[in-house]
Amino acid sequence: MKKVELLAPAGSYEKAKIAFLYGADSVYMGTSSLSLRSRVSVNNEELAKTVKYAHKLNKKVYAAVNIYAWDDKYDEIIKSAKELNNINVDGVIISDGGVVDIFKQYAPNIPIHISTQANIVSSHNANFWYKNGAKRVIIGRELNKKQIKEIIKNTPKDLEIEMFIHGAICFGYSGRCFLSDFLASRSANLGDCAQSCRWAYNVYVEEKNNPGNIMPLEDDEHGTYIFSSKDLCLINEIPELMEMGIDSFKIEGRLKTEYYLASIINTYRIAINDYINNPKNYDSSKYLKELEKTKTRGLTTFYFNDRNNKDFQEYEGKQYNLEYEFGGIVLKYNSNKSLIEIRNKLKVGDTLEILVPGMIDSYEFKIEQLWDSETDEEINCVNPGKKGQTVKIKLPIRCEENWIIRKKK
Repeated sequence: MKKVELLAPAGSYEKAKIAFLYGADSVYMGTSSLSLRSRVSVNNEELAKTVKYAHKLNKKVYAAVNIYAWDDKYDEIIKSAKELNNINVDGVIISDGGVVDIFKQYAPNIPIHISTQANIVSSHNANFWYKNGAKRVIIGRELNKKQIKEIIKNTPKDLEIEMFIHGAICFGYSGRCFLSDFLASRSANLGDCAQSCRWAYNVYVEEKNNPGNIMPLEDDEHGTYIFSSKDLCLINEIPELMEMGIDSFKIEGRLKTEYYLASIINTYRIAINDYINNPKNYDSSKYLKELEKTKTRGLTTFYFNDRNNKDFQEYEGKQYNLEYEFGGIVLKYNSNKSLIEIRNKLKVGDTLEILVPGMIDSYEFKIEQLWDSETDEEINCVNPGKKGQTVKIKLPIRCEENWIIRKKK
């Protein structure tokens, strides 16, 4: 069985630390205005800091430069190639053939990973990129398992195959969408997606024999989310994916919270390890139960098992989890009063869960007392006002810095 990499998103240095803490082997991050999540790009100083931190842990950092670049972007791309070469990133994720050429010329030592945006859905396409310098290809999410096996079978052994196993699916071909640019003048292919596939739409019909007679066609009072999809989730398919020989399992979500990252990464890390250690007794139900605590939309296997699957539309729109939410992050543990950065309102009597790295079962407890972090006075509740709002809580077990706390609603 091939050793598989668990690759996680990181929208910042702090999120990268949490990703590594909860079991990621590597992370991917955006770069300035050259990645497809420009709102969570990191500057070179932060990226270099992350690379240095990761390498101390024997882990990796990949930089995304995966926009489809216009000519006026290439001066910036050349500059970025030189800087990333100096930072010593472990790979660069690229969609555009022109950008590939720039990196081959100005940063020849950085391994090239071809983005899912390049629509790699065949072994022929994968082999083309291999001949043009790619070390890894990130295959399209539209593929089913038969097609993925064919790609693995018919590509060189030293060409790494990466695939998404969890996260958002957008209404586009391998993420390539022009709808955002058309409706909001914000190009998804240049990193500024307005997420117009998540919007609520009012749909109207016109009577054929009575032009101008427009009637609304609505699912409910909010309209209909005709473009919105469920989130990809392949936790049930881990055994088959492991046996197929995939090199890297990728989680989507550079815009997601630390709570989301910790929960999803920890669950897949444990699932992968459990399968390696005891493949005959793999039981995905306990992992799925944990993922359900974190989801914001319905879950789907998309086309992996069935090319004709139609169960991946989320017609009710974005569904916030009704039972759980982000509670806070442990900043400093103390046996009497631990310092917590809060993310939602906390009050005496609330039920919290501590997400312990490497454990599928979280540690549940109730808040018995709260203390103001500045005055040390006892209080009944605290609201997340200013950024970095903190409070003191007595924790029932010893916790490490950056452990995540979940709140039961």
